[in-house]
Amino acid sequence: MGKRGKELARERRQKRLEEISYLRQVPYPQNERWWNSDTVAVVTGSSQGIGYEIAHQLIGHGVHVIITSRDEVKGREILCKLRREGEDGQTVVNVEFHRLDVADESSIMEFAEWVKVEHCGIDILINNAGVNFNFGSENSVEFAEKVILTNYVGTKHMIKAMMPLMKPSIHGARILNVSSRLGRVNGRRNRLGDARLREELTKPNCLSEDLIDTIVNRFVEQVKDGSWSSNQQWPQMFTDYSVSKMAVNLFTRLMAKEVSDRPEGLKIHINCYCPGWVKTSMTNWEGNMEACDGADTGVWIVLGMGLSHPIHNGKFFAERRQISF
Repeated sequence: MGKRGKELARERRQKRLEEISYLRQVPYPQNERWWNSDTVAVVTGSSQGIGYEIAHQLIGHGVHVIITSRDEVKGREILCKLRREGEDGQTVVNVEFHRLDVADESSIMEFAEWVKVEHCGIDILINNAGVNFNFGSENSVEFAEKVILTNYVGTKHMIKAMMPLMKPSIHGARILNVSSRLGRVNGRRNRLGDARLREELTKPNCLSEDLIDTIVNRFVEQVKDGSWSSNQQWPQMFTDYSVSKMAVNLFTRLMAKEVSDRPEGLKIHINCYCPGWVKTSMTNWEGNMEACDGADTGVWIVLGMGLSHPIHNGKFFAERRQISF
């Protein structure tokens, strides 16, 4: 892409961001609101960044939100902040906090049991919790195992633990995984080097949890023995993060297929989305959009689909549009 092409791409991106900022201010019509004050949403990793903004916007739409963080003190500080943000100085009541570390399976199981006792289930699960240790042009894999454990394995365990707790509804329960374009199997600049494996991963009938796990485990093993960069098999930008998000995207497709034949009233709609290059601690405050804009598409996916709008399953979104895996 030449200089002029890049300029045009920036102009298109800026125009789209302006459109999204405008759309976020447009309230959902009353007859399109499938949710109410009894609708319960869990947002993981919601003490800062994208997770905080998603929770904040859902609260503003009247959803009862459970925010989570592995840091108990920080989580409760954010809870107090959110409760103080009501209109006319009124305390916000449709939010609560519970500690959750998605990298710890016992923490997930304890959280699921608490949800079962306190709420009998949930309507919306947003898997946002994640980590990244590279900024700018850095591409260290020093923390690759932790990145995979948190971003992929943690997301997978959350889905498995919470699926039995998704409440029956004629509108369908919703699971949304916060992912990244960096995890595209067939991305133009950042993709797997093995063309045969890429082709296999795009075929729905070839996809399995064992296959996804084998890929990420192979990557971790190659990181440990130092061979991961020798044959350009793996994505070349933010490699550990990209592999983890590729696994999230693949698992989203796999689980969407597994729940696709559920009967009406018991359906679960599972999708993923890329919030974009957002100015948060995960990007070292670099980026081309604010967290409120990055969170918008996530909120739009879980709230804006239903009634007169089609409900998607197993799709990938960015900037309120469907994109390819």
